[in-house]
Amino acid sequence: MSRGARFARVVAFTTLWFVAGVWVAAYVVERVYGVPLLHGAFRFQRPWLAVLLVAPLAVLMVRAGFARHAAPRLRVSLERTLGALPSGRRVWMRDAALAGRVAALALLVVALMGPQSVHARAREDVQGIDIVIALDMSLSMRERDIRPDRFDAAKAVVDAFIERRPNDRIGAVIFGRDAYTLMPLTTDARALRETIANLNLRLIDGRGTAIGNALGVSLNRLRGSDAKSKVIILVTDGESNTGNISPEEGAQLASEMGVKVYTVLMGTTAGGVAAQTGLDAIFGQPSGGDSNPELLQRIATRTGGAYFAVSDRAGLEHSFHSILNALDKSEIEDAGRVYGELYPAFAWPAFFLLAGEWLLGTLALRRWP
Repeated sequence: MSRGARFARVVAFTTLWFVAGVWVAAYVVERVYGVPLLHGAFRFQRPWLAVLLVAPLAVLMVRAGFARHAAPRLRVSLERTLGALPSGRRVWMRDAALAGRVAALALLVVALMGPQSVHARAREDVQGIDIVIALDMSLSMRERDIRPDRFDAAKAVVDAFIERRPNDRIGAVIFGRDAYTLMPLTTDARALRETIANLNLRLIDGRGTAIGNALGVSLNRLRGSDAKSKVIILVTDGESNTGNISPEEGAQLASEMGVKVYTVLMGTTAGGVAAQTGLDAIFGQPSGGDSNPELLQRIATRTGGAYFAVSDRAGLEHSFHSILNALDKSEIEDAGRVYGELYPAFAWPAFFLLAGEWLLGTLALRRWP
């Protein structure tokens, strides 16, 4: 038989063994790792090791006797075993054993390249975001430029927001002349929603807007948090005009703590003096003061959050949808990718091919007449 024909036969045997090894690897990957090899996402840790695939080819060339100065012979023990066979059958078996060895080397190279399955981490596996919602309860929130009024519209949109964040811990802070914790961080969304639904503007002193205090109390709620992402959503309609913490100090502290602040300014005439009754009407106590969008923009920019100005219910809902999208994007980035090691699925077929070559040389061929 010509060298070309023998080489073609050995290549065919090698391809057959290699394809069989890959098929076994695919079966193991799908059954053991639960990843369909032909349809999943994969990568190699060390793709540059693919250059080592030249080694099996070199072995094939040398052992098959096609290198210029190479002798076409296998190990002495295998030659001695094959010696008792008829010449044609001996050549076939020797070529099959050689092909198995070369295919095994190729599979070992693939295993060394570090094949890995790639998939996104499940959302349930990602640690939730800790969120504090700071809600303005100054008297100006009675204004009806946003139906039914600013405060009730804000409560409804906040309620829908909480419903859409089931995996997060969410707390609430309310503020007017001062700021108070309504509920600490909790995963009990139902209790939080019920508490917010029962709020009314008579609950606290609303003759002022203490934005700095609201940030300070919110940050205290987040101080012990070990969540990767921490967020404050500040909903207000006025300028900070009271409190013992300035908004700038609150923003600086939030930035140092890695807390993003999203600010939402409500109303077409944000701030101002709302319709008042009783002693408030007699003495003309301020309910919120003029709005200060520049201040809220600075707070958001300094902390890596975002600023929204809304003049109607649709704008308010859109602002919270935008915040949701920003949080979802952050959550996906935090999730990253998960890699599963698949090299054993290629190493085992290589081992069995080498074991098969050994069995061929020490057991099977001895039984031939």
